[in-house]
Amino acid sequence: MSSQQSSAPHDRSDDRPGGAASDAMSGPQPTADDAADVPADEVEIEEVVDPTTVRRAPRYRAFFTVGIVLGLVVGLGVGGAWLQSDAAQGVLKPGVYFSVILLTCTALGAAVAGVWAVIADRRSLRGR
Repeated sequence: MSSQQSSAPHDRSDDRPGGAASDAMSGPQPTADDAADVPADEVEIEEVVDPTTVRRAPRYRAFFTVGIVLGLVVGLGVGGAWLQSDAAQGVLKPGVYFSVILLTCTALGAAVAGVWAVIADRRSLRGR
């Protein structure tokens, strides 16, 4: 036996177009009638969901994001105004005071936004 020939027989049906390998890989071909069929376990959403019972709850993330951003804007304004005032002239490290003002306004903004979100959530439950 030569080194180029293998002792095991080689099935050439996989190498031909339309051979056994391509038939097994292709599977059944879908038809136009299959696309129109809807599985029995799927239902229309209008049959399941009653729009009068959908709860319109607020998105807490949006409330907190707006509160934090508004708190930052107010904190920058108040801190900047404080740095320009005469009260900041005698302070050794005005950046620390500015940071405290900024963080306090941001925390207050988030807290106020949280309260508004809870109030909006309570209002969404009213009348049920």
